[in-house]
Parts: sequence; C-alpha cells; structure tokens
Amino acid sequence: MTGPIGREAQLIQLANVSRWYGNVVAVNDITMTIGPGVTGLLGPNGAGKSTLLHLIAGFLAPSRGEVTVGGRPSWRNPEVYRKVGLVPERDSVYAFLTGEEFVRATAGLHQLADVGGATRRAIAIVDMADAQGRRISTYSKGMRQRIKVAAALVHDPDVLLLDEPFNGMDPRQRLHMMDLLTKLGAEGRTILLSSHILEEVEQLAGTIQVIVSGRLAASGDFRAIRRLMTSRPHVFLVRSSDDRRLGSALIGRPAVTGVELTGGGLQVRAGDFGAFSRELAGLAREHDIRLRELLPEDESLESVFAYLVES
Repeated sequence: MTGPIGREAQLIQLANVSRWYGNVVAVNDITMTIGPGVTGLLGPNGAGKSTLLHLIAGFLAPSRGEVTVGGRPSWRNPEVYRKVGLVPERDSVYAFLTGEEFVRATAGLHQLADVGGATRRAIAIVDMADAQGRRISTYSKGMRQRIKVAAALVHDPDVLLLDEPFNGMDPRQRLHMMDLLTKLGAEGRTILLSSHILEEVEQLAGTIQVIVSGRLAASGDFRAIRRLMTSRPHVFLVRSSDDRRLGSALIGRPAVTGVELTGGGLQVRAGDFGAFSRELAGLAREHDIRLRELLPEDESLESVFAYLVES
C-alpha cells in the first residue's frame, strides 16, 4: 500500500449533522472533527453509530447539516468513495463467491489498474491467503469480517470506517486485526471504528467519540473519559446472613453514599468501587456476617453512558 497523501485528505468533519427516519431521530445535531490515527466511536447498541458511519461513507444523506471528507461532501461524491473504505457490521458479501472473487470484484468496481495485484495484497494484509479459494459460505464469522476488511482496503483508502469489526473474531484474529489497525493509523490514515465494548476501544484508540441516543455525549482523550466513567457512583445489591445489621454498619462509611434495605437484600450506592469492596469485606468479618452475594446493578453500557450525558 502506498499510504496517505496528506493530512487534509483524511479529515472527517461533521457540522450540526442530524439524520432522521420519519419521527425517529438516529443522529441528532452532531459536530465533530476526526483526523489521522485511530479514533473510537463508542456507544451502546442503537446509539446511532452505524448511521453515523454510513453518513461519513456517503451511503446516507444528512437530513440536516454537512458531512465532509477531505473537505468534500461525502453524499453522492465518487471522489470521496475513492478514498474511503467501509466495513459494515452486517454481512455485505455474496456467500457463493470465494474470498478472492469477492475482493477482486471490489477492486474491479474501483477500476484499479492492477486488479490482481491489489487483490493479492489486500488478502495478504488480513492473513487470509490460505482461505481465499474457499466460498465465503464456508467461512466463520471472524473470517467473513477479515475478508470484508480486505475488500475495504483493496483500493488503498486514506480513510477506513469499521462498524463493530471484532464481532466473531477469535483471540488470535482479534490481535492480528488490532495490530493492523494500529499500523494503518500510525501511517497517517484516519481510522474510525465503532464498538460498544470499552476494552476494544481502549486498546486501540487514543481519542474517542461517545454517542448516546444519537447525540455526542463526550469527545476527546480516552484516558480522561475513562476516568469519568469509572469514577461514577455505583449501585450494588448485597445479600448476607444479616442484611439489616450489615446495612447499619455500612451507613456513614466514607465510600458509601446510600443504603436501602429491600426485599431482595441491601441496595448500596458507593462512590469508590475499590474502597467499598474493601470496607464491605472488613465490616462483614468484624460483625461476623457471611456475605452471600454482591451484584452490580448499574453496569450496563446504557447506565455508564447515561452518566456521561448527565456529567
């Protein structure tokens, strides 16, 4: 691959972008700029991540606002299509084709000068040469993901958009793909990948865009946003041999901000997960109470992202 041709060609810019379907608003007034390197698009399922990627790729027209890639509107713009590669979440492959035929067809659509050479290079990059002669219908989910990445890379794009790219990949495939995306980002390409899994984004992206209910909830350095996420109040359900006595002991402890005795146990709000865990174990020993269960009640991604919105 030849590599990017300049920073301006890789800039993705969205200005007050909205997209709606009838009365359903999928993307709501988002403004952001994404430059070279790896950026994570993080949010719960249904947050609008796929719609946003399709807007950037030029597959959807914004209902309001403007989306540009390299300074040019992405909608119905072949010049933008030539510099963007998209890996959709849903399978977009003809299962009766072999992996090689699928990637070659994509190279042909881009009217590349050396279709065969570009096909071989793209397949080698994703480590699929040994399986390129097999029909895609025989591929595992992880293999289908990788052949889609090969098709997205075949025309040597400056911008790569990936929607949940690690779905179905085994640990070895995942590490290989992470190494590849890191390398492409280091070359100066713009890599935007969506995920609802915090750890995937953490390993790859220095900056993230957090999307919740179609809105941009947080943007910037991953470490700062991660600290905000992990320092939020936590809610736990605690069951013990004596919930009432344990609740009395927890009230007023520095790490505990609230205790409520319910029919199913104790509902405890804590500001510091680590400190609360240590205090809980110590208090149980001190009062000769047996801990039976400790369950987080607010660990869904929706609750994490809702906290970001409120913050």
